[in-house]
Amino acid sequence: MARAALALEDGTVYFGESFGAPGTTSGEVCFNTSMTGYQEILTDPSYRGQILCMTAPQIGNYGVNDADVESGKLQMAGFVVREASRLASNFTSQGTLGGYLAAAGVVGITGIDTRALVRRLRIRGAMTGVLSSDVLDAAELVARAKSAPGLVGRDLVREVMPERPRAWTDTLDDWGRPLTQPHEGGEMPAAAPITASKKVVALDYGMKWNIARHLVTAGCDVTVLPGRATAADVLAYQPDGVFLSNGPGDPEVLGYCVETVKGLVGKLPMFGICLGHQLLALACGAKTFKLKFGHRGANQPVMDLTTGKVEITSQNHGFAVDEASLPAELEVTHRNLNDGTIEGLRHRSANAASVQYHPEAAAGPHDSAYLFARFRQMMA
Repeated sequence: MARAALALEDGTVYFGESFGAPGTTSGEVCFNTSMTGYQEILTDPSYRGQILCMTAPQIGNYGVNDADVESGKLQMAGFVVREASRLASNFTSQGTLGGYLAAAGVVGITGIDTRALVRRLRIRGAMTGVLSSDVLDAAELVARAKSAPGLVGRDLVREVMPERPRAWTDTLDDWGRPLTQPHEGGEMPAAAPITASKKVVALDYGMKWNIARHLVTAGCDVTVLPGRATAADVLAYQPDGVFLSNGPGDPEVLGYCVETVKGLVGKLPMFGICLGHQLLALACGAKTFKLKFGHRGANQPVMDLTTGKVEITSQNHGFAVDEASLPAELEVTHRNLNDGTIEGLRHRSANAASVQYHPEAAAGPHDSAYLFARFRQMMA
């Protein structure tokens, strides 16, 4: 295997082996603590502009397939693992992780000390880095990392939002997979048809596909609009509710998205996830800030303050809502039990709520799936 190197802006350089596509890429280096779900992670648009390190020691052992995707393509800038499995030992596998990255043009590195990398990121915070199989000179790579753009101040939503509106038609079968997905015994039997009773417009800032599937299974007829849509665009569909999706980058620079949310608060029931949560807060007058190293993984404990129950949640975000900036009309409903940051908000007078984490759980635990039913009840 060819050599590869990962350089951080603080001057640290890690050498390993190239896997996936050859080349050079830059982005914010961050880490995810999930043990599974690497394909869902790779296709999550919220990772746009980032080089991701997986903390689990071996990645790729169950291969890849056409079902476990959360968007139409791989989204992240680069992928870092301790050991990239060259074989896939699962009946659903349709290929290897290395081949998957290579076909998508995503640069990867394996064989580095990911524990050392993650410890550095936890101590110093997420940093800009350069990953390359073409350039192996440490000084040049560090210089490139220092000059590469970071995430703060960048509008990455424009790079991942859909081009045009569409009606969402994909539903799930009894196994939680798309109805058209085959399994080793042939075609899975179709799930019982869902009678959609509420019209929802989903503003797509980089939405994971499993979110729309959960909305459908909760009894919603979903129309997906690009995140640049205006409030007038949304209202023209005469929906019963509006959903604000996840997405990448710095929420503070998304003024056009915030204006749309401002124009919809109080007019329609509203539910936001991740970036959608931050946009709701910004629209109500709050501020956001960049976390030191973010929350990324499928094991984040969150307390629902309305019930006192603790959920183990799937998360992927590098920014959070600043609690000191909260206006009086916003109430905290969920809190992260690791660092105390806000994980959920509810508007005191308008029919609007949001969570910072991912209740669609692709991949991750299903503790928070009730939130889709709660949104459906908001539209009753």
